[in-house]
Amino acid sequence: MSETSCSLVTPTYNWPEALELLLLSAFNQSVLPDEIIIADDGSTGETKKLIQAFQKKSPVPLHHIWHKDEGNQKPKIMNKAIASAKSDYIVEIDGDIIMHKDFIKDHLSSSKKGLYLFGSRVNITEGHLPELFKTKRIKYNLLSKGINKRTRTIRLPLLAGLYKPVDQRSKKLRGCNMSFWREDFLKVNGFNEELVGWGIDDSEMIQRLHNLGIKGKRLRYKGIVYHIYHNEQSKDHIHLNEVIEQDTTKNKVIYINKGVDQYLNN
Repeated sequence: MSETSCSLVTPTYNWPEALELLLLSAFNQSVLPDEIIIADDGSTGETKKLIQAFQKKSPVPLHHIWHKDEGNQKPKIMNKAIASAKSDYIVEIDGDIIMHKDFIKDHLSSSKKGLYLFGSRVNITEGHLPELFKTKRIKYNLLSKGINKRTRTIRLPLLAGLYKPVDQRSKKLRGCNMSFWREDFLKVNGFNEELVGWGIDDSEMIQRLHNLGIKGKRLRYKGIVYHIYHNEQSKDHIHLNEVIEQDTTKNKVIYINKGVDQYLNN
């Protein structure tokens, strides 16, 4: 197993029921991260109380990075969180994710200089949510009820090795399941805070990693996560973000102006 230090970083916003399941699955990892960082985009006191309760029993340092709610500012709060990270390697998930027990192990075992990793997700259905939150279930398999995309539950590490690094950003990229070296993240100045509202922030940052010369590798048959159903966020501003991403791709932008450097050494 790699000796690489690892920070698990997740954004959250006013959904403590989902965050609780995420943290339970984090504590259940076969290989624990060196720290867990909650990037809180302005949640109320209910989320703070939940995190404080989990901090008392966490097997690793559990940090709560919060800023005032001024609309969706995920790039900013993620930059603040990763600026504070103490580890060499960042594993990023969303705040509505339940991790397979070998999730961290799989990302670390596949990590390599010059690469970032991206995985897929199994979906937990809307109809299963009442039972999920009642039972606080964090273990699923191919035959479990309440899920779809079932083939993504299959963990076969030997088959995972068949996937090779790619030079171009994949359409299968999802910010809910990816990892990268912190030093690479700093080289492209992190997430672009010029992006507004929901969407594109992860893929735009990853495009800059490609522009830097970093390759991507898909995690298939490893790095399994379960995504808790929720209504989609507003996409009113996504066309504005797409213009920025298109410029990043066309002009091979590497370093953006408004990024993580604002929070370093603070």
